[in-house]
Amino acid sequence: MEQSRKQHGASAQHSSRYGAVAPEADDHQKGMVLEATLRAATSGGYDAVHMRSVARVAGIGTGTLYRYFPSKTHLLVAVLRREFDRLAHDCAASNQDTTPQQRIATLTERLHAEWQLDPNLTEATTRALVSADETAATTVAQTTHIIEQLFARALGGMNVTERHREIAGLITDVWIANLTAFSGHRASAAQTRERIDRGTELLLRETRSPGPSTT
Repeated sequence: MEQSRKQHGASAQHSSRYGAVAPEADDHQKGMVLEATLRAATSGGYDAVHMRSVARVAGIGTGTLYRYFPSKTHLLVAVLRREFDRLAHDCAASNQDTTPQQRIATLTERLHAEWQLDPNLTEATTRALVSADETAATTVAQTTHIIEQLFARALGGMNVTERHREIAGLITDVWIANLTAFSGHRASAAQTRERIDRGTELLLRETRSPGPSTT
């Protein structure tokens, strides 16, 4: 019996070291990977993120990193998704504005503050979002959905309609297009902000105009 327990223990250690890892360990390792990626991208943008360096800083093997995130773009989009998850949680907890215009203004100011605070991170994650391959397709879709939901809730409050979702999708497109121009050094920060605000305002007029006639 004792020998059997020893064999079982040795087998469990072998499985933990070389085979399946507990979900809690997976989550912890992924968190370490995303933190390492965030620091690298913040310090030097897209080109500063290297898979081997990220794995080393996170304390895992390169093979394990590729098992979690098959590509650099996937890794950076996952960082972006986590940042928007955090933002969505903060907005849900603190939104006290009563009108769609107030809610959109508050959300827009928060988003502007975020992307201008870390322009290197903005460049890295935006570049990854628009150039991601099929390995990151699900994470890209999840990320854009979170952004669209932020704007849809700001527009509709507790009563989000399909029209709100459509306009939120267009506002999201405005943001991504202009941040892509900024990341590609085709627009300054001031130009990017002005274009986003102008595009958003034009789309907000749609929420104040009557919908299509059904008669």
